[in-house]
Amino acid sequence: MQAIDSAKSSMKLLNSKFLPIVFSIFLVVIFFWQFFFKGLLPIPSDTIIGLYHPYRDLYAKDYPRGITFKNFLITDPVRQQYPWKNLSIDLLKKGKLPLWNPYTFSGTPLLANFQSSAFYPLNIIFLIPPFNIGWSILIILEVFLGSLFMFLYLNNLKLSKWASILGSLVFSFSGFSVAWLTWGTIIHTILWLPLILLSVDKIASNVKHQKLNIKNVWGLVFLLSLVSSFFAGHLQIFSYVLLVSIIYFFFRFFQYGRQKKTLLAFATFYLLFAVITAVQLIPTLQFISESARSIDQSNWQKLGWFVPWQHLLQFVIPDFFGNPATLNYWGVFNYGEFIGYAGVVPFTLAIFALFFRKNKTIFLFGCFFFLALIFALPTPLAKLPYILNLPLISTAQPTRLIFIVDFSLAVLSAFGLDLFLKEKRKIIYPLVFLIIIYSLVWLSVLFTTGNQEFRENMLVAKNNLILPTLIFATFAVVILVALFKKTQKFTAVLIISLIVLTGFDLFRFAWKFEPFTKKEYLFPNTKVLNFLQNQKGQFRVMTTDARIFSPNFSTVYKIQSIEGYDPLYIQRYGEFIAALERGRPEISGPFGFDRIITPHNIDSELINLLGVKYILSLSDISNKNFEKVFSEGETQVYENKNVLPRAFFVNDTVQSIDKNQSIKLLFSNKNSLDKTAIVENFKTSRWNKGVVQIKGYEENKVVLDTKNEGDGFLVLTDSFYPTWHVRIDGEESEIIRADYNFRGVFIPKGNHTVEFYITLF
Repeated sequence: MQAIDSAKSSMKLLNSKFLPIVFSIFLVVIFFWQFFFKGLLPIPSDTIIGLYHPYRDLYAKDYPRGITFKNFLITDPVRQQYPWKNLSIDLLKKGKLPLWNPYTFSGTPLLANFQSSAFYPLNIIFLIPPFNIGWSILIILEVFLGSLFMFLYLNNLKLSKWASILGSLVFSFSGFSVAWLTWGTIIHTILWLPLILLSVDKIASNVKHQKLNIKNVWGLVFLLSLVSSFFAGHLQIFSYVLLVSIIYFFFRFFQYGRQKKTLLAFATFYLLFAVITAVQLIPTLQFISESARSIDQSNWQKLGWFVPWQHLLQFVIPDFFGNPATLNYWGVFNYGEFIGYAGVVPFTLAIFALFFRKNKTIFLFGCFFFLALIFALPTPLAKLPYILNLPLISTAQPTRLIFIVDFSLAVLSAFGLDLFLKEKRKIIYPLVFLIIIYSLVWLSVLFTTGNQEFRENMLVAKNNLILPTLIFATFAVVILVALFKKTQKFTAVLIISLIVLTGFDLFRFAWKFEPFTKKEYLFPNTKVLNFLQNQKGQFRVMTTDARIFSPNFSTVYKIQSIEGYDPLYIQRYGEFIAALERGRPEISGPFGFDRIITPHNIDSELINLLGVKYILSLSDISNKNFEKVFSEGETQVYENKNVLPRAFFVNDTVQSIDKNQSIKLLFSNKNSLDKTAIVENFKTSRWNKGVVQIKGYEENKVVLDTKNEGDGFLVLTDSFYPTWHVRIDGEESEIIRADYNFRGVFIPKGNHTVEFYITLF
């Protein structure tokens, strides 16, 4: 009786207009309870203090073997997205555009780095709370808005509210959403898709019924959603969102009678979108053209570039190959790239919808599902763009298409639930299909033989097979009972049972993977970092070990570094560092960085030119050019006594005809880097060596005072980039590419104020 009364109360709630908001809040409170009630952050900051020095040194007294961290796979959010967003928001709060990041790669574009998401409308949440709380809210909004928008979209498709609840639950906690939840960019890009599709439906329907006018709000909703998805910070995922939205539009366009007004309306909206987003797209495309994206990337032919066929098992058994959070993953490459688990119940209902419903919308999402899989798996069709080396596409890993697969499963599972309530007996076919799959997997696990390692892997698979099998068995029993119980009251109990079972399944899966960490673990201050922050002047640091101060951490502390981690980095800088590491003037690719530049060749004279004053090491450095000046635990800080100043005049300039000659001349001149500059598109000459003083150094501007008795040539060892400009006493001048990667400028005789400044384009 209590179950029936509960079902009645639930049915009343379904009729409430506030149901979508109430349900989304419910999901947020349940899943993020550790944030609300224990003060833990949904940020993988445990990897900061667990993996890297000098943080490990900070906790070494109480944790001599290091603090354990939950998931070694989730490091990018704190190594990339968090630092970039932190700097962007800091500059925006100061009323400045976040154009340049001087703290990594010896200077690199910031706004043009798409993942900094500087223009994302929801950045407004960072205005008041501390950044770590703002970031946590950003992550929480992924679940809240994603489930809310998905519910509204599914309900608009005339699906029941229960079906809409199921679909929104699957969308928010599918494998793709869970794997990328803490990044703060990828899920924010996709959460707008349901609202985009809802807007398409509303606009197309209004045109058909002669209701579209200038006051219609759905045009603005469509434009805002599309723009927000773009600015959220992941270009590859947005390209999928855009593609799906365009296909969906034409699907509705033909379905609703090919109304010319519909075509005109959407042409206008997409044009407005292009105009609004140009402020981000143009700098990004320029950065891509200047970057090493097409040179220093992973080989698409390696195992794991596509979703391996065997990993399709993860759609029904998520941890068959183990899980990085439990340190027993034995599958190919990266768990997060392949996991598309949508829950046992939703997957079965989605299969049910695909095979037993003649509905155009189901057919469309079925096409999305299968096409996304075809291009994510190592099929001949999927390999074609890489064989042809198509621009942009050939550098994008196709495993991210799992997003479209999971989105389609969420929609199809909602359709499947409604279909099941109308045609219950046909559910037996997908049940038999799943029974065969689980039976075959169990047989392979129990009776397959091999070496010791393989047997251990099969033990992991068997242990992780038990729970999905039990969930499926419970689901099957409930379905079989439902075939004989057809009362309305039992139907309500049945639906609630399926929702609860799905929620248990997906929440358990997500909680297993996602970390919640203490606030004090998030970029704490240490003695070494305080020492570096208190040093005066403009200088850079480098490390001798990948276990020290991961690239981009320097951005949070505003310590300038020659290292960096980004899919986009300036090609000239990559070539410069490649030559530095190789110890010879060799700049051909591939460089071997694969997005992470961490040079460790401290014996190269080029580190003097880069302005490396301090070197962090875990071992003693026996080199007369370096003096130990500080230490904390295992981390030692050495000062480079031969470091060159950030800005200096030279006696001579030597002209080169191309970059290959430039790097050769630079190496031949490595013992007189402070006297001679190698220049491109500028004359060879002797100069008066004046005096320069840095009067102001900001992210977007560098101001120098110079004094020289004759004409001189000044070198500023910040990375050369086309959007940087220079004024001398307020008059525009020209920046010359100097010493392969840096900025040079001709300075006339006398006392001058030299201002380097950056523009958007």
